[in-house]
Amino acid sequence: MPERVCVIVNPAAGRGRGARMLPEITAVFGALGVTDIRATSVKGHESEVAAQAMADGRTTIVAVGGDGTISNVANAILRSKRNTRLAVLPAGTGNDFAKVLGTAKAGIHEVARLALGDSDSAVDVGLAEDDFFLNSCGFGFDVAVLDEISRSTWLRGNAVYVYAALKQLFGYRGTQIGVESDSGRSEPTLHLMLVVANSPWFGGTFLIAPDASVSDGLLDVISIGDVAPHRRLAMLAAATRGAHQAYADCRSSRSRTLVATFPVAPTYQIDGELRRARSKSVSIRCIPAALRVVHCGSAPPGPRRPPIR
Repeated sequence: MPERVCVIVNPAAGRGRGARMLPEITAVFGALGVTDIRATSVKGHESEVAAQAMADGRTTIVAVGGDGTISNVANAILRSKRNTRLAVLPAGTGNDFAKVLGTAKAGIHEVARLALGDSDSAVDVGLAEDDFFLNSCGFGFDVAVLDEISRSTWLRGNAVYVYAALKQLFGYRGTQIGVESDSGRSEPTLHLMLVVANSPWFGGTFLIAPDASVSDGLLDVISIGDVAPHRRLAMLAAATRGAHQAYADCRSSRSRTLVATFPVAPTYQIDGELRRARSKSVSIRCIPAALRVVHCGSAPPGPRRPPIR
């Protein structure tokens, strides 16, 4: 029913792409009877707008923006404990979760049609401290890259991630991280980065966890050790096709829960948004089948592997 659908647009997404899409979004959804189009006004406003939309009786929310926007809307849905569906119309820089849902290349007409349909699936989400994530939670190099992106306002699209990664590649010194998970415990060692992934992609370009699935009840843990600076470029290039796991410095495992420890409370990223940890230990876990999503195709892609016992 069109009156149960709300479209939330982040005009600032994709360096203004959201604003440029807004007139067509209004026209296309309006032609299908959807007139509840709400735009955010400040960074992080999506959670408040989504909460109000659900209070107004909306049962499907179409989030228009990048992964940060999508994640904020998803957090509002999950915290509400309502059975609200999430649809994604990509308008950001990386659009990683849209890849999972098959809508990364879908047009406005197709996403509108899907949002008005009754087909959906339940997908896993991650939880780090008190925040849910759809794609990944990361520590180390990816945080330095995101910090660099915030200062690189002249680039658009996936190029901004590649530029920022190359700029940080040789100067980043690494961070000490200890990990305790279902696979065991490792003492603190110097890491280039640690990524806890619910889905395969990061930064639009990097296939950081190629075997990750949003339907297996597990998180993929990608641990990259203290790689010598002269070898980092080759590993970065390999990560664009998911081949970095062939390097001895890269270790991967799967876990339902994980605790990462640091010398001091770290800054980390959740779906491309930076957070400051409350303490030196960060607890992370998978919440299976927690979020209803609208998607293209038969199901969100990802191998359905047997659960660990």
